[in-house]
Amino acid sequence: MRRPERSSTRCSALERNARISLLASLLVLGGPGIARAQSNDGSDLSIELVDPKVLRVCADPRNMPFSNEKGEGFENKLAQFFADKLQKKLDYAFFPQATGFVRMTLGAHRCDVILGFPQGDDLVQGTNPYYRTAYALIAKPGSGLEDVATLEDARLKGKHIGIVAGTPPATNMALAGLMASAKPYPLMIDTRVDSSAEAMINDLEAGAIDAGVLWGPMAGFYAKKQNPPLHITPLVKETSGPKLVYRIGMGVRPADQNWKRQLNRLIQENQGEINRILLDYGVPLLDEQDHSIGAETATKSP
Repeated sequence: MRRPERSSTRCSALERNARISLLASLLVLGGPGIARAQSNDGSDLSIELVDPKVLRVCADPRNMPFSNEKGEGFENKLAQFFADKLQKKLDYAFFPQATGFVRMTLGAHRCDVILGFPQGDDLVQGTNPYYRTAYALIAKPGSGLEDVATLEDARLKGKHIGIVAGTPPATNMALAGLMASAKPYPLMIDTRVDSSAEAMINDLEAGAIDAGVLWGPMAGFYAKKQNPPLHITPLVKETSGPKLVYRIGMGVRPADQNWKRQLNRLIQENQGEINRILLDYGVPLLDEQDHSIGAETATKSP
């Protein structure tokens, strides 16, 4: 599972990975990896990496606010920061995040790391998490919904709430009896020409919906762009349905143990700067107690 949601330019990890060819990915990742692991002397990254002098990142070319070919996403900024710290040149293997993404990028040895993988995803080997975030409720200032902290809140009854169909919070909304008046947005889209997240935000601004639910990094990014900014509330207090909070790390090949250890050290030594980059894009960061991490506490680990 890559990300719990990418409906703007990526689908959620939970949903997108339902579209990834699991068997093919595991075969590609596992096969060459076994031979590579057997030849690994425990220290030589040239055995694990495509080019030890280059940080080769697997990414989607049209994926804001995460990544794009112009380098405008927060994962682009993180990749450049990591490359500078590692004293490597930065390069990308771009491929749309849909069926076969892992197989055609990391699994095909076109790149060495995927940024933004949820902890626990079994398509790749995960690093330690470098941020923790959640799905969020988005509302306009003055709507009376700014302090709603859970989808079970009675103030949402009868409201028109935008939701990307098939994402985890849709289950929570159904359990709370909110789906009858909800407005669904498609999960499967052509990101070259469409964006469910932008469509939801436009509807919210136009008054077609009363509130929306989006994956946190997308909610924060689009909320920050509006004038006045929209209000977002991470949904950390749900008592039924799927848990909507996720730890996010990086994904590497199963055999690349030394590379994973190096990335883990990179995260540990630079958590404050990582947090600051994410906060610049409006990503709602959470610590392990579900408290928000702001600029004043940016050195906290997820």
